[in-house]
Amino acid sequence: MAGDVVDLIMQDHREVERLFDELKENPEKRKGLVPVLTTLLSAHSRAEEAEVYPAAAAEAGEADDVAHSQEEHVEADQLLEKLAGTDPDSANFDKVLQDLIDAVSHHVEEEESKVLPGMRSNLSAERLAELGEAFAASRKEHLGEQPDDITREELLQQARNADISGTSSLGKEELKEKLREQASE
Repeated sequence: MAGDVVDLIMQDHREVERLFDELKENPEKRKGLVPVLTTLLSAHSRAEEAEVYPAAAAEAGEADDVAHSQEEHVEADQLLEKLAGTDPDSANFDKVLQDLIDAVSHHVEEEESKVLPGMRSNLSAERLAELGEAFAASRKEHLGEQPDDITREELLQQARNADISGTSSLGKEELKEKLREQASE
């Protein structure tokens, strides 16, 4: 049994915060830790988008906060790609890392103060456990992926989560662009 989805999500948040600290405090570990961070955040995001956000929006009454959270995932994916493409020994790495830390920290704070409490108060313990199983399975399936490994179907799910209509006929690159535009508004 995986556990309560809210607890699992918060465990991932704490692990990401630990990795951020490690990246800031130990520059010599950056080359090895950046891929760990990008794969963990990518798997976490895809699992939330596929399993958690649809339930939070439809069953827990969190549609507006889910749409906002989805936009923040798109922004985080862009920042993760930028971090992965930045030489850890370059002077620019610290700025790119801090931009990512700021964006993800903001997202975590909002998610933990709005979406997750809404789920905990509006969904049964059984439903939270079911979502925990689904989240854990989806997260495991996506481990090893990088932000750019996203599929067209996953981009369509992001669009649904963000409440963006008129996307079903768009190709993968058009979807990415539409999501990025929405996230930057």
